[in-house]
Amino acid sequence: MTGRRRPPSFRPSRTLTGAVAAGTLLLSGCGALPGGSGDSREPVTVVTWAPGGDSAPEAANMAGMTAMAQAYGRWVNASGGIDGHELRVVTCDEQDTSRGAAACARRAVEEEAVAVLGSYSRHGRSFMAPLEAAGIPYIGGYGASDEEFRSYMAYPLTGGQSALMAGNAEQLSGDCDRVALVRPDTLSGDSQAWLLRTGLTGAGRPAPLDIPAAEGATSYDEEAGRALSDAGTGGGCVTSVLGDRTETFFDSFRRLEPAGARVRVSSVLGSVGQPLIDRTGGRNSPFEGAYVTGWYPAPGDKRWDAMRKVIREHAFGDNRIDPDDTGVQTTWIAYTALKSVVESLHEERVTAGKVTQALVKGLRVDTGGLTPRLRWRYEDTLGSEAYPRIVNSKVTFQVVRDGRLVAARKGFVDVTRTLADASATR
Repeated sequence: MTGRRRPPSFRPSRTLTGAVAAGTLLLSGCGALPGGSGDSREPVTVVTWAPGGDSAPEAANMAGMTAMAQAYGRWVNASGGIDGHELRVVTCDEQDTSRGAAACARRAVEEEAVAVLGSYSRHGRSFMAPLEAAGIPYIGGYGASDEEFRSYMAYPLTGGQSALMAGNAEQLSGDCDRVALVRPDTLSGDSQAWLLRTGLTGAGRPAPLDIPAAEGATSYDEEAGRALSDAGTGGGCVTSVLGDRTETFFDSFRRLEPAGARVRVSSVLGSVGQPLIDRTGGRNSPFEGAYVTGWYPAPGDKRWDAMRKVIREHAFGDNRIDPDDTGVQTTWIAYTALKSVVESLHEERVTAGKVTQALVKGLRVDTGGLTPRLRWRYEDTLGSEAYPRIVNSKVTFQVVRDGRLVAARKGFVDVTRTLADASATR
């Protein structure tokens, strides 16, 4: 036993704690779990963090991820826990700052977490070092920091932004004679341009017109004009990957687009998703007809039914949780992956070390079909210097029809070749 005092009742409760002051929530309980082995199996503590308090910028508010973690904890404990273990969920407001990220990581160490799951942070340098020192695996982050695809304690579920851009190139190469790319004027944006170029030229298409743009602009008329001049006639396509500013770009683009032209537009999940399409008019949205490259099945896919049922029955109407949001989906998949790991151990006491050992030794993790089955042995990684921890190089092709993201192609599309080619020639 850990020696930590636990409340006398198993009924889950929410308690304010202090990792980042009022930003941290604790879901806990104790006692015998239905179907478990009495008190012989210790609780399993996990941590999920994301910016979500008043201090986080609105564009970076990912509170749905921590809320999803709490709902998952309530559901799994009401169902008997994981292999007889109560799941103790600690959530933390990362505040979208390096200080907040470091504080959340220290909280995970203090709580003796067996893993950090389904979290969002752009400050990998701040949170990964404490996790590495404590031997705590980081499973299924959102992919917002490079460290998630480099650290030996990172176990990513997807290929991150790199896989999306490689996939976007393949998705566009089938229908677009030429492509204009509007992307951030940053090092990350440079990488996006290189991946799109590698994928398009590898498919026999011309290199895209590369249009760097300021991340914080309130208008993109100049960039939209350049994109239209290159791709505004038959056979041309425009793709934009500007995060929360993608909506602003396409507002400018559609305003300048000649009547009746309706140039094919495109983006990737994280820049465009179902919540944005809903907010901008559904079937009357400027994204109607757009191609979108994603990591997971489209929102209406039946493989999401289990998550939706848990949200209906255990989120208690928490409006922070949108089942169509990619962040919420990532958290659900990360918790599903951990459940697979814990059930494979059959241990009375689960530790971070035991979880890590299972992953290192080649446990194949089932995510209910929401990703391919995953394994993180050395030989399963992409094997490139640029993307050393990627084990899932598959993406999905989606399209906006009648205001809904639906599958444009069945199944997953493997973009390993484009990622490897881009890494080798960079």
